Amino acid sequence: MSLQKKYRVNGCCSDYKQLINMGVDAVMIHSARSTHVEIASFFLKNAIPVFVDKPLATDFGDCEVLYDLAERFGQPLFIGFNRRYLPILEEPLAQGSKESPLLCFRWEKNRHNLPGLPRTFVFDDFIHPLDGVNKFTGVKPEDLLVSAQLLPSGLCRIDAQWQSGRTLVQASMNRLNGNTNERVSLCYENQSYLFDGFQTGMLQKNNHEQLIRLPDWTPVLESKGFTGMINHWLEVVSEGRLAEDIIARNLSTHLLAETICQQVERQAD
Repeated sequence: MSLQKKYRVNGCCSDYKQLINMGVDAVMIHSARSTHVEIASFFLKNAIPVFVDKPLATDFGDCEVLYDLAERFGQPLFIGFNRRYLPILEEPLAQGSKESPLLCFRWEKNRHNLPGLPRTFVFDDFIHPLDGVNKFTGVKPEDLLVSAQLLPSGLCRIDAQWQSGRTLVQASMNRLNGNTNERVSLCYENQSYLFDGFQTGMLQKNNHEQLIRLPDWTPVLESKGFTGMINHWLEVVSEGRLAEDIIARNLSTHLLAETICQQVERQAD
């Protein structure tokens, strides 16, 4: 209860099930991923909107069960993918059109000295770049081309790619990298955007480079997408529904993660 006192919270409880008697409008779940299904199911069945930090679950079948519950009880089930709301990517991603389609979209996230078990690697970490490029939810699992690097210490690298129309889509993660970093690139015809992190980037056009940067004093929570994500979540709670295209993307991303896991686990056997 020390946190209650420190932040002057009027009411709190030690059992999440007690929240339904406290008049909450919605809940946000930031617990261990192994508890997501149990806790989210409880609140959905009690007709309360639910936010779950990614991943929704580490088994695609559980994700389907939760979205079936959300539909049955008429409640939005929101997943916390903050990278969908990165302000520095808004304009570059809006450039695509029939006249100038996006030709390549690549998202790379690397960590230092952190090999791991396939399901932990993919659902806890690789799901970020995977969902980042998964704006095109028409992809089917059989369209995936996956390369995985397994060492005695565990899974250390994954590269996944597919094609959506004319767009080549690539997601990559190396967890034996020299340092921790994250890079995104978008390529249009004779025009490229390169981002090393999410506060600055580079536009390459007509053989010239132009620096892209967020306005000075942009708060970290905004630059990392958390502000946009929370604002969207509050809108969803107010409206009492989540758009069908977002539900489709949520399920598609977790299905791709499940497909990759199964391929890697077969390789590891």
